[in-house]
Amino acid sequence: MRHPAWVWGLSLSPLTMKETCEAAVRLVEGKHPSYFITANVQQAMLSEQLPELREFNANAAFLVADGAPLVWASRIKGTPLPERVAGSDLLFELSEQAARLGHRIFLLGGGAGVAQEAARRLELKYPGLLIVGVETPPFRPLTEREEVELQDRIRAARVDILFVALGSPKGERWMTKNLPMLNVPLCVQIGASLDFAAGRVRRAPVWMRRIGMEWAFRLAVEPRRLCSRYAANLWFILRMVTRDLTRWVRGQGPPPEARHPVGVETQEASA
Repeated sequence: MRHPAWVWGLSLSPLTMKETCEAAVRLVEGKHPSYFITANVQQAMLSEQLPELREFNANAAFLVADGAPLVWASRIKGTPLPERVAGSDLLFELSEQAARLGHRIFLLGGGAGVAQEAARRLELKYPGLLIVGVETPPFRPLTEREEVELQDRIRAARVDILFVALGSPKGERWMTKNLPMLNVPLCVQIGASLDFAAGRVRRAPVWMRRIGMEWAFRLAVEPRRLCSRYAANLWFILRMVTRDLTRWVRGQGPPPEARHPVGVETQEASA
């Protein structure tokens, strides 16, 4: 694993989409319960606020940048990331790869009927894809019995890749609690990607994704749901940019987390 780029508290691996997919294959073949994170600005902001999320990040096999601002910031800092690795694209890339390699996929999360429709469309798009389970847990906390029954169903499906779409930090909490009991070599939190795969939410045109403006399209499509979130993200970005500029003017060097990284050993050992 090449040296990570530290951006706003996140240790981001300099991987392309192709390299991320190759790393996913190694994790599946390793047979040891693991996960990696497609991190965006929301992940950075919540990680600053929640110690449990920082620990979750540190224990990941690796983090990739699912957010144009993180990529831009890495290049300004002189530790450039090669590209954005969007979770909404990664779901399709890993599904195509799974169809070729015979990896078994399980979809967990989404609203009513979303995971089922996403599974139907993915299987049509990638002949031979094995989606061996679909679950849409209720929004309320699961009872202990429901948790155990869900674990049993996932284990019985002999899953290679578990896609979790439970939102953040709910998804991270669920993975931290359940991963040791699932016998799944790779879990990936994919946020709203199931909505895209199911056709419930339109994706931005390719040209907007390429120039880092997908957020603007999503805000135009879902203003009520995303306005407050994106406002908070913007305020976080402004704070981080101001902090970085202040340190640069004062000649103070990188922020403390980059000088004393937590979890880098874990990431390198998992590569």
